[in-house]
Amino acid sequence: MTKRILVVLDTDDDTPVALDTAVEIARRYDGEITCVALVDTDAIQAETVGGGIGSMYYADKLRAQLQDETRTKAQELLQRFTAKLDAAGVPHTDDHVAEGSRVKSLVEDMRTHDLLVAGRESRFYYAEPEKRTHTLAKVLEKAAAATLVIGTTPPTVNRVMIAYDGETVAARTLQKFAHLSPFGTDLAVELVHIREGGDDARRASEHLLDGAAAFLRAYGYTDLTTTSLEDGSPSERLNAYAQSSGADLLVAGAYSTKGIRKWLFGTTAVKLLNESPVPLFLYQ
Repeated sequence: MTKRILVVLDTDDDTPVALDTAVEIARRYDGEITCVALVDTDAIQAETVGGGIGSMYYADKLRAQLQDETRTKAQELLQRFTAKLDAAGVPHTDDHVAEGSRVKSLVEDMRTHDLLVAGRESRFYYAEPEKRTHTLAKVLEKAAAATLVIGTTPPTVNRVMIAYDGETVAARTLQKFAHLSPFGTDLAVELVHIREGGDDARRASEHLLDGAAAFLRAYGYTDLTTTSLEDGSPSERLNAYAQSSGADLLVAGAYSTKGIRKWLFGTTAVKLLNESPVPLFLYQ
């Protein structure tokens, strides 16, 4: 079950939907929500470095101005969204403005929460709202909690697609999803494996998926199907299949463990984050 939910606030259109989704999950399990707004003083410092004595003076002035404006925006966001929680009658604790590195702040907060809920288009840099920061991708690589990525449309989750290849990250993600069950267990769940061609690979894939289905069955999931797809680009196959199958949520590991562990950018998780047609549940 999901008891503690972290919602990271931004100025985009996704954040209200993320909060509403968090409210739905919290009500299901009598959970609580923490709202966090971010003041990335590290990024502001990096972008306002002066060259000479004169330019350093103006850089310091600009830095102070940006920090003050960002703190004001953060407080406004916090007040706005906690007021919505009060109106909804949902418990919320430890709401705060975090200063410093936005990635480090989120990673630290996630250590004491089950789930982070965030908007897909969120930048979390109020000083420059349209600046692409790749914050979520960076957080995914280090976070202790799972991340639910929401778009601008409130999700109604009835059909879930779980990408499963038997690797450690995929297994941890499967386990985390079953333990939290953020949308309950009365769902149609399809386990999908992208495999190599050939009969031996197909049989091994089917065996792999049967084991994953047995695990979910033990947690109360009964409407289960398995699908083995022949090899291809994982992100492209998963995105296309999620759309064609009518999935409302895609569950996937944040990166591949095959070979040397790679930095997140350019891997399947980032492509899913940027291109998935449905909300994402990601874990590492």
